[in-house]
Amino acid sequence: MATVERTASASPDVIVVGAGVVGAACAYYAARAGLDVTVVDRGSVAGGTTGAGEGNLLVSDKEPGPELELALLSARLWRSLAELLPPRVEYEAKGGLVVASAPGAMAALRDFARRQARAGVTAEEVPGERLRELEPHLAPGLAGGFHYPRDAQVQPALAAAHLLRAGGDRVRLRLGEEVTGVLTGAGGRIRGVRTRAGELHAPYLVNAAGTWGGDLAGLAGVALPVLPRRGFVLVTEALPRVVRRKVYAADYVADVASDSAALQTSAVVEGTPAGPVLIGASRERVGFDRSLSVPALRRLAAQAVRLFPVLATVRAVRAYAGFRPYLPDHLPAIGADPRVPGLLHACGHEGAGIGLAPATGLLVAALLTGGELPLDIAPFRPDRFGAHSACGKEPNHGA
Repeated sequence: MATVERTASASPDVIVVGAGVVGAACAYYAARAGLDVTVVDRGSVAGGTTGAGEGNLLVSDKEPGPELELALLSARLWRSLAELLPPRVEYEAKGGLVVASAPGAMAALRDFARRQARAGVTAEEVPGERLRELEPHLAPGLAGGFHYPRDAQVQPALAAAHLLRAGGDRVRLRLGEEVTGVLTGAGGRIRGVRTRAGELHAPYLVNAAGTWGGDLAGLAGVALPVLPRRGFVLVTEALPRVVRRKVYAADYVADVASDSAALQTSAVVEGTPAGPVLIGASRERVGFDRSLSVPALRRLAAQAVRLFPVLATVRAVRAYAGFRPYLPDHLPAIGADPRVPGLLHACGHEGAGIGLAPATGLLVAALLTGGELPLDIAPFRPDRFGAHSACGKEPNHGA
């Protein structure tokens, strides 16, 4: 992509739609590259999927391949960002612990870790009798596990806000403005967006609308099959640090990779600096239905107690739902859309968007400025699904 030419007009160089952590990272790295960025969101900063996330920064759940490469790059970038952003974003390089209840599951974990090691991931096998040295409150009798020192956590809403702030004067926010149209000019090239407050012009548009990324793509006249995948998180009362790391059961990896639309739950348990324990993760495709699912919450609670019996008498004080932006091949759409000159996508990260945000933002900024790409982005091509036009209807939820 050609380098953006700066002008003396008040218009930005690029419009980013979406003020979640992925949009914030795109804005931050574009601003750092010298571009003026306007971030548009129909709601607030981190008001969508980001605000409903746990803050997972994981390499432990990634199969070797393009997503793992993206995660390893992001892990390095998050460590650098942690030194830049305020401590209150709660970045913790606490590591992850994946545990197996039976020898068969342990063998599968061992094979998975062996394949990851060939891709550059460090993981230490932990025999069952040593698990409680790492997590004293784990249930006894587990077959073993793997410790991943690169797994980390961040407070996602704060991270998004401070990434936007770190962009300085080059980043402007237009919140509470729903994008109702995408403006194009000669040859179908992007020239801006229309919101309920009026038109905003720029030669480049970044679709970081998360779960609503398909709707925004539709406004631009192209198809991107993003679907919502609902998930719940349980939040306990504040506790002493009874869970030191991010701990999850081996079947979580299989659930992440599954194409099933049915309810799936696999315990992911972690403590936080503020005291509450977060318990996930569930997955199901039910559209944009935010209804509280008691069966999902009961299954999460029961699975968490099986891992950490100490939680049996702890109160859950609230639960919240979020929608992961799901694409059929479980890879995000990142890069320029050849169907619409000037349109770039940065969405479809499913449950990994917080972890993958920095690498995504860095790639988008490099594409905007003609910079060197740190990895091959061909697997993330937005047009890889073979659809060449949108279905011609207005989005259901806006962008």
